[in-house]
Amino acid sequence: MILVQNLKKQYKDAVVLDVEELFIPKGECFGLVGNNGAGKTTLFRIMLDLVRATEGHVMLEEVDVAKSEDWKSKMGAFLDEHMLLSYLTPDEYFETLRKIYQLSEEDLRLHLEKFDELFNGEIIGKKKYIRDLSKGNIKKVGIAAAMLGNPEVVMLDEPFENLDPSSQVRLKKLVIQEKELSKVTFLISSHDLNHVTEICDRIVLLEKGKIIKDLKEKSEMVEELNTYFGT
Repeated sequence: MILVQNLKKQYKDAVVLDVEELFIPKGECFGLVGNNGAGKTTLFRIMLDLVRATEGHVMLEEVDVAKSEDWKSKMGAFLDEHMLLSYLTPDEYFETLRKIYQLSEEDLRLHLEKFDELFNGEIIGKKKYIRDLSKGNIKKVGIAAAMLGNPEVVMLDEPFENLDPSSQVRLKKLVIQEKELSKVTFLISSHDLNHVTEICDRIVLLEKGKIIKDLKEKSEMVEELNTYFGT
């Protein structure tokens, strides 16, 4: 599904990312963890061709993301609020995306229906601009937008941050449901070890841009990560 090879990002003398090889198969819920500055966001941004690598490449189903745009319809992502059209209301924003993706009104209705619990009556029909929403509700809009259009891969950076406990539980339920029913491949970067170990099939730990652990056994994830982070 996704293949990263000999990937390096360097700013002058500082190497912020150095990944020799990483393969993420279709349908996997992949977790990415590490302290601030570990290179998590840089890796995600290179995967989305928002930042160009110094060396190496990222392939999505054998398409180099830096050399083609054919992969973009297969990928949905929400990294931060700057990816949204904050001067629109959520209703206007979703309608704009519906037209871009050439979906029917029924397609959009069914998609948003899946987010009823997560939205908790605070997003749709409120005539409030996205920029005026709480940080948690902005995140909910971004996550729903990332999953619109039936992408094969959904990338989320710190999806649990700024969400209240009830919303965190609802989001985990939604991710698990989409992975099982629609076979969506999720890439999730998070500082929340409890949530990420609960929903991810595999967790990669980055330190100073390098992969130092690739954990695929649920029984090992919590213990090894707690030992590493000293929790």
